[in-house]
Amino acid sequence: MRRFTVKVQLPDGTVHTFEAGSDVYILDAARLAGTELPSLCERGWCLTCAVRVLEGEVDQSDSLRYYPEDREAGFALICTGKARSDLCLLAGQTAAMRENRDRHGLPAPRGT
Repeated sequence: MRRFTVKVQLPDGTVHTFEAGSDVYILDAARLAGTELPSLCERGWCLTCAVRVLEGEVDQSDSLRYYPEDREAGFALICTGKARSDLCLLAGQTAAMRENRDRHGLPAPRGT
């Protein structure tokens, strides 16, 4: 297992930094480090945990709904995403990811 440094900027500008193993979901790694981030379904379905990837690479192969258009727009779902490099993420991107999906005619849950 490789370990990566993850920096997450919250909407209020606060930055949390923690380590994430390559076999651990980013959301779980954040919790282990004492950082609480938004989540709901924790299956890669609802978009509550959506972040924008500013730097690095996230593996989304465990997500139930993640599309090439999400990746192209720079979004990731950290509940089912695993770090594949050091990361810099911007949290609080649920609405922006939903808007991106709407533009592409992709499913976007409304309850979040």
